[in-house]
Amino acid sequence: MTETMNRLACVLLLSCLVGSGLAGCTTLAPVVLPEEDALPAAETNFWHHIVNAHPADWYHVLNEGEEALDWRLRAIDSATVSIDMETFLWKPDRSGLQILSGLLAAADRGVRVRVMLDDSFTMHEDLALHAMDEHPNIEYRIYNPYRHRQDSVLLRQLFNLGDFSRVNHRMHNKALVVDGQTAIIGGRNLGDEYFGYDEAFNFRDMEVLTVGAGVQGVVHHFDKYWNSGWAFPVHEIIKPREGAPNLQDMRDYLAANTPPAVPRDPLALEALWVITATNAHPGNSVFFSDTPARDNPAAEEEEPNQLAAALMALIDDADTEVILVSAYLIPTPELEGAIERAEKRGVNVRILTNSLRSNNHLAAHSAYRGHMEQLLSHGADLYEMRVDAVDRPLYMQEPVQDKRLGLHAKILVIDDDRVFVGSCNLDPRSLKINTEVGLIIDSEPLNQALREMLAADFEPRNAWSVRMSEDGSLRWHGEDVVLNAPPADSQVERLEDWFIGLLPIDEEM
Repeated sequence: MTETMNRLACVLLLSCLVGSGLAGCTTLAPVVLPEEDALPAAETNFWHHIVNAHPADWYHVLNEGEEALDWRLRAIDSATVSIDMETFLWKPDRSGLQILSGLLAAADRGVRVRVMLDDSFTMHEDLALHAMDEHPNIEYRIYNPYRHRQDSVLLRQLFNLGDFSRVNHRMHNKALVVDGQTAIIGGRNLGDEYFGYDEAFNFRDMEVLTVGAGVQGVVHHFDKYWNSGWAFPVHEIIKPREGAPNLQDMRDYLAANTPPAVPRDPLALEALWVITATNAHPGNSVFFSDTPARDNPAAEEEEPNQLAAALMALIDDADTEVILVSAYLIPTPELEGAIERAEKRGVNVRILTNSLRSNNHLAAHSAYRGHMEQLLSHGADLYEMRVDAVDRPLYMQEPVQDKRLGLHAKILVIDDDRVFVGSCNLDPRSLKINTEVGLIIDSEPLNQALREMLAADFEPRNAWSVRMSEDGSLRWHGEDVVLNAPPADSQVERLEDWFIGLLPIDEEM
């Protein structure tokens, strides 16, 4: 059974048990901790030179995976005071270990490092997290943690049945803040496939690197989650076993599994920042994030829908065009209504999402499939990424002949002057269940740059154009062929997609 099928089985099983009242047991209460806020922004010649190179707020698009990883490592290497990082998924692979090694080096030189993780994918990592937390300058917190720590997705869900309504709400935020001076915001998790280094499957993703006054919004957001009571110190929930690794063991493991660290020349690093700042796009932004839970993430009145409301308002404010890029597209009634209203105003709506073949979650595609006809009937132009996109070398390392491409970016381009870049997919899980973050940026130059970067993704060589034929059936138009059924690896995959689409799973996807 595939990972997607396993996950689907968990959702269905837990939904049934919760609905029957078998899961109404104990729950975890928020932890009470002293307030701990961000350190003041670093005031060094290094950062003064970067700010002076472009005094206004600026944005540099991290369009390719390799550059996105490089800039993370450069930002971490530039830290002199503080690093605050939050993420949904962090894999202990080449990219993930490089980032961890950089954070450890920063902590060793006196930088305060705060890391906040969602608990969805920490299986097998508990003891390593506890070991890293031994460093006096590193503090890990787990957001909305599972009380019972089994090293299996299925077992963890089963042993936490009594808390399902709480742990179903996850932190999908992704942000990195360095020295209170710069931030990286976007859709990437931390793992090889998000940076183009996986040997089989990689994602087309996107983020922005920013410097300026807008960074303080990210700083305040991080503090709000860190002090929410739902960000638990790892030592509160993880108890080390006999023989568990310690910090020195982690140092030895990183030394053996990451390339030897080459000290960066501070002058060369500063020069690279200055060049990037000089050529970056100016603009003004507002950082949006869902409000963290206060008493209980499962409470209806604490639904994390603040960012969703901002995105609906952004679409409703469009005059000429809306480009929606979302890895997982399962429109809520609010989103479908916003798209319909936009089309009725004469706004052109173009949508790019994953095809059946490029989607790494089959169940997400199955739920999306039930909305395709309605989107097309509203007048939206619908495109799906090709797993064999001709231009996929842009997003992954050579050789690419046998590698597959999927979409993971979360982008909105509005008219000719606004964009959204963040962690939020256009599905119920992002819009109503999980917490999300993102920047809404007012910038004509950045808007134009994103249009140019996204243009190739809509080309027939890279995407299927989904259209409704005269008889009401759907057709997938590519550069070289027209399909009468969703592009798939096999008839079995289409059958699984059809069957899962019959199930009442939309609200959980």
